[in-house]
This record gives sequence, structure tokens and C-alpha cells, in this order.
Amino acid sequence: MSCLLSQTSLPSSAAISVCNFKPTHSLIAPHHLLLPRLLGLRPKIGFLGSVRGMATKMDSIQQNPEAISYLNQKEAAEIDEILMGPLGFSVDQLMELAGLSVAAAIAEVYRPSEYSRVLTICGPGNNGGDGLVAARHLYHFGYKPFICYPKRTAKPLYDGLVTQLESMSVPFLSLEDLPKDLSDSFDILVDAIFGFSFHGSPRPPFDDLIQRLVALKINGDTHQKSPAIISIDIPSGWHVEEGDLSGEGIKPDMLVSLTAPKLCAKRFSGSHHFLGGRFVPPSIRNKFNLQLPAYPGTSMCVRIGKPPKIDISSLRENYISPALLEEEVVADPFDQFQKWFDDAMAAGLKEPNAMALSTTGKDGKPSSRIVLLKGVDKDGFVWYTNYEGRKGQQIAENPHAALLFYWDDLNRQVRIEGPVQKVSDEESEQYFHSRPRGSQIGAIVSQQSTVIPGRHVLLDEYKQLEAKYSDGSVIPKPKYWGGYRLKPEMFEFWQGQKSRLHDRLCYILETVDGKTAWRIERLAP
Repeated sequence: MSCLLSQTSLPSSAAISVCNFKPTHSLIAPHHLLLPRLLGLRPKIGFLGSVRGMATKMDSIQQNPEAISYLNQKEAAEIDEILMGPLGFSVDQLMELAGLSVAAAIAEVYRPSEYSRVLTICGPGNNGGDGLVAARHLYHFGYKPFICYPKRTAKPLYDGLVTQLESMSVPFLSLEDLPKDLSDSFDILVDAIFGFSFHGSPRPPFDDLIQRLVALKINGDTHQKSPAIISIDIPSGWHVEEGDLSGEGIKPDMLVSLTAPKLCAKRFSGSHHFLGGRFVPPSIRNKFNLQLPAYPGTSMCVRIGKPPKIDISSLRENYISPALLEEEVVADPFDQFQKWFDDAMAAGLKEPNAMALSTTGKDGKPSSRIVLLKGVDKDGFVWYTNYEGRKGQQIAENPHAALLFYWDDLNRQVRIEGPVQKVSDEESEQYFHSRPRGSQIGAIVSQQSTVIPGRHVLLDEYKQLEAKYSDGSVIPKPKYWGGYRLKPEMFEFWQGQKSRLHDRLCYILETVDGKTAWRIERLAP
């Protein structure tokens, strides 16, 4: 796409963006390899005699950046011309795919709970358009985007992108509005200034903006989190083939190559290199002999090379949360739990009812697993399972257990301990028949925790039962399947705080003068 722009015009990242997007891994996966992956199956050795070899080759390409194809400027421009010529792509189609790819790559690495404030610096060409599209998608992903777009392109396509962002109240910041120190106000800086067709020296105001990005990595405070810099297709100011000629250019933390990496990407030394451009058809792959990694599942991006090695001991969060104070919690822990559970639901967390269940048998060896809460009232917390599995056996030997809810995005945990007993047969029967019929059949098929020769045993029996009850008749609940109820004797509500000074409020059930009541205690973190 950038090849359609004047070679002297400021931005040509459009070229990149248009011909480069970021999907995930269907780019070059042959149908006989991709289909089993989509179905969650592992291809067998004899599948056309080549699937395993092809899968190994794809994995090798993804892990080894040297095995991937890199484009020079002429090849990148030629691919743009083909895409927007005989292959029928429009600029806005390519830009939409490119921006979505960039947003997907950012979301892959940088969680909005930690890196919410995103400033996208857009140039006047297609690379800037990619940045505008990415910002719109990031907004829908839960980030807080800001735009700096000092030289707007007066074309309907770009006007439309600006209108879309303004309709979502995404702030557009002028050069004068930008804070002096970008690290104080933003967690992510997206470099969407120049694309692969740009050459020469950057002119104002982009020369100064590039230097501000450069300065962040030079003057970064090692005691303060520096904003992550993400460059689209090539770092702005780099030579498209030779890279950072002066050695004083932008040093991005992430590079999102589009369509195929440009030659300068071989000199990228940041932590995260992703590829987008899942729209590349076989004719282009064959014409240019492109060797590219396969995109995983339905993803719009795929990592190039291995993820950076992380020192596990250095992984830590400095939680920022409202204080959890005694005078602000509810006197009844069941009501306090319901309040926090409602908050988790309102935050859109995935499976907020997931809880770790810990049990111990007569041998004193504990075990834990995740189960789903299916009911809670003043009588206790209810879940359903196979009574003959390991947890059922342990509960029979020691009818005391512990539950743990962890709501990451809210920096909250709830621990609950108490005795356990089975719910009534009527409750179990009622819940069993409220489940999807497939889940009912699954409960019959699974002799939980027993050793089986292979997955095919489960599938074969499932198919037999599915056929047996295909007439819609009632599926009988197994006698070995039902619910448990834990009646709490202790609750602990944990709220993460700065410097590990976490809030821990514990509710203890005690009896005074023959009456039971809950006492609240604060525990040291």
C-alpha cells in the first residue's frame, strides 16, 4: 500500500499496514494441517504422510527467526501493488486487518489491568491509519487509548477513522497537550509514524516525537516502570533494510511486522516480535517463496522467536486497591461475599464462580482442584461432582474442606473453611436435570479419577449413550453423582495493597452465651 504513496511523502507505514496485518496462525497452514488444529485434534503420522513433518517445520520456523522470510523495500511495495491490484483488496480492508493485528499483539503481552493508558502517535500515511484502527480495537479490548495525530490526512478513509474514535470519546492530544515526560501519563506508546516506504530524515514535528521515544530508553528510571514502546512494521526512522543506521534510533520493546518481516527486523533486539497479515493468499506466498510461521487457532498474530526468558523470582505485582476497612465491611460474611461476588460479575471476569477446593483424607495428604460454585446461601456453598472421585473419597474420610476464590483483576481473594456434607438427593436430582444433556451424559461416562486406556474409551461410551437417549427421554442421574455443601466456620477477605501491606479481614464463627455470632479480626499480611 505504501508503494502507492509518493516516495518522498512522510509516512508510508500504510504500506506496511495495508499489506501487513496481524492475524495468528492460519497464514500458511495447509488445509490438511489447519483443519485438525481447529478441531483440537493432533494429526496422525499417516495423515497424507506429511502432516507431522509440516507441523514440525512450522514450529521450527516460528522458533527460529532466521528461517523466516524477510522482505526488502521493493518486494514489500510489489506485494502491496498485487494485493490492491489483481487480488482486489482495498486500502481500508488492509488497514482494518493491520490495526486489528497490532491490537491483538499488544493484548497478547500487555494486560489492560497493568498497561491501560495507550498513546498512539500517528503519522499522515497508512502507518498512521493502522495506528488509528489499532486504537479503536484497543478501546474495545478494555484499554484507555489516546491519539496524537499532528498532521492529519484529508481523505474520507482517515476522516472516518477519526470520527469513529471521537464517537467513543477517545482523546486527541495536540503536540502542546502532550506531557513533557511521556512516562508519567502513559503505559504503552505505539509508534505508528512511518512505514516501510519512507526514506530520508524525519521532518518536524515527527523528528522531535521520535527523539522523545528514544529518550525514554536512554533516561529510563530503573526503579520506575517505563512505558512499553510498540512499533508497527518497522521502527520509525529506521532504514527499511539496514535498520538503525546511527544506532541512536527508537528501541521498541515490541515490533509488529505486517505481511512478512522487513529486512530491518533482523536487527530488532526487543523482547517481543509478532507477525500480522493473515490475509496473505497462496499466490503471493508462492510468488515470493515466503516462509512464515503458522498462526495459532483464530489468532490475528503469531510470535516470532521464543518468548523472553523470565526470572521467576522477579515476577511481582504492586497492587493498587481501595483499603478494606473494618468499619466498611458488612457484619455478616455471607453478605460481604455476595457483595464481592457481585463486583466480580460486574467486572466481567471469566467464571467468577471458579474456586479451588482443598481436601485431606485420613493420610493427611492434601489435594486441591478447581470446581465451580453452583449455589450459595446462609446454609453454605454448594458444588457438584462424582462422589467416588478422589475428592469424594477424601471428604468421606475427613469431612472438612477449604475453598479459595481468586479474582485477579480486582486484586481480591476469599478463603472459606468448614465442614462438608452431601446435599439432598432432591437437590442433586434437580440440578442434574438443569444441566445440558451433553453434560448429563458426560457425568455418566466419567468414572472420575479411575485409570482408563485412552480418550477413545470416553468418546465411544459417550456416543453410545448419546444414541440411546437421542429420543429426548429423561437421562437418569447416576447414584454416584451429586452435590456437596460446605458450611463456613471461617471467612477471610483479602485485598491486595502496595508494598505487600495487604488487607486481611477474617470472620470467625464463635458461640457466646449459647448464641453464635461472627467476630471480625484483622490479620497481618
